[in-house]
Amino acid sequence: MPFLSFHMPDPTNQYDTYTSPLAARNASPEMLSLWSPRHKFNTWRKIWLAVAEAQHELGLPVSKEQVEELRAVVNRPGGITDEEMHAAEAYERDLRHDVMAHVHALGDSCPTARPIIHLGMTSQDVVCNADARIIEDAGRLIQLKLVRSISSLSGFGENTRSIPTLGFTHYQPAQPVTVGRRAANWASDLHEAYIHFYNTHYEHVPIRGMRGATGTQASFLELFGGDNELVTQFERRFFNNLDPRGYGNFVKTYDITGQTYPRVSDTFTLADLASISAVLHKIATDIRLLSNRKEIDEPFESKQIGSSAMPYKRNPMRCERICGLTRFVMNLVGNAYDTAATQWLERTLDDSSNRRLSLPEAFLALDGSLDLMHNVASGLVVHEATIRKNLMAELPFMATENILMACVKLGADRQDYHERIRLHAQEAGKRVKDQGLDNDLLARLRADPAFQSKKQGGLLDGELDWDDMMNPMHYIGRSVEQTERFIKEVVEPLREQYAEAIEKLGDSGPRV
Repeated sequence: MPFLSFHMPDPTNQYDTYTSPLAARNASPEMLSLWSPRHKFNTWRKIWLAVAEAQHELGLPVSKEQVEELRAVVNRPGGITDEEMHAAEAYERDLRHDVMAHVHALGDSCPTARPIIHLGMTSQDVVCNADARIIEDAGRLIQLKLVRSISSLSGFGENTRSIPTLGFTHYQPAQPVTVGRRAANWASDLHEAYIHFYNTHYEHVPIRGMRGATGTQASFLELFGGDNELVTQFERRFFNNLDPRGYGNFVKTYDITGQTYPRVSDTFTLADLASISAVLHKIATDIRLLSNRKEIDEPFESKQIGSSAMPYKRNPMRCERICGLTRFVMNLVGNAYDTAATQWLERTLDDSSNRRLSLPEAFLALDGSLDLMHNVASGLVVHEATIRKNLMAELPFMATENILMACVKLGADRQDYHERIRLHAQEAGKRVKDQGLDNDLLARLRADPAFQSKKQGGLLDGELDWDDMMNPMHYIGRSVEQTERFIKEVVEPLREQYAEAIEKLGDSGPRV
């Protein structure tokens, strides 16, 4: 077997190295920035600064000059420079330790502060707290895009709330709904995911705090001369210094930790993302099914090609991509469960390489999926003539109960007429399935004397209003009212709450 042949790549050329499709094709610039190396290392530096400030404020040998030098470097526009990133990479090649590599690189830029950077800390005092902040910020972006998708689906539902369409259970024809009622149902499912996402995890993601090597705070207790109250004050000041958004006043910390924050928390994060993904997958699949019935199409651009071989095709590629990406997110959850289950005693390091993949990629893939869903929902095309044709082909079957009740009101025996309708319906069904002909149930019933008035030589005390019984709006129940109520009571308050943030977000759609 010959050796694999390939040319030596140019590491500076994007076409010579693998690039994740999540970065190249799917995730938004905002989400990519949150999970970027620069943002992560800037967050690390802010943690080192917040710790140094707290230590100075409480009288440890950390001088004002050291803190000010550190602050000037950490808070400069853009944060960590490319040169500092390269320096940290060079240190890591020798040290084989990413956190210490960045301690040294930061120390090179802050020679006066160098002796006190990372004082009393372990790596996870940096990494865990930074991860929690990034997860919270990424969660807020997901939350915002989730609301935007709920709003766009509801906008479509509002515009189509009075268009009757065939309902399905078991993917078999069932009682009619309306196009808008179905869209409102999609939006409602997403809202359920939003409620859980917001209430259970993302109002504030718990932060680990300053806990030291095994979570006991032994190093900080030593630094503060065995004074437990000073250690408590130090951690509170760290929270206050870290973030003006309210960590100091509203921070949620874990009661007790090992070296890391409890890795079971990552299972909650990925499970929440997977739950949203499952709903998006269901919505996209429904649209694909309706596209096959030629009732609804996702947006299709003027130069877009549906198939390289079949020019007529108009494939629902956006919804297909949503299904592919969300399926990926759903399958990442197992990583978090495995990691939580295999944390030996106070901590083992095999979580790190896995979390570097599973956490950011879950957020990136879901971010792209939500952008796609907003794009699809904002441009869905409704083919009302086909929807009506498909509905009317099945409506005679749906109307049989109403026909039966109308006959009873005109003097018929309910059991006798139930059997008559059943026999006609079976024959009409055979005609449709076995012969490929139109549904003639209505014509069969109208031709049967049992369904004619006595004046016409039939058996009923009066005439049936066949046209009225074939009005689809009689069979949609409270579809319109339910849609309007959901939008008024649920969606409109959300739109108002998030209006400014969604406007700033813009109208992001699929990148490719």
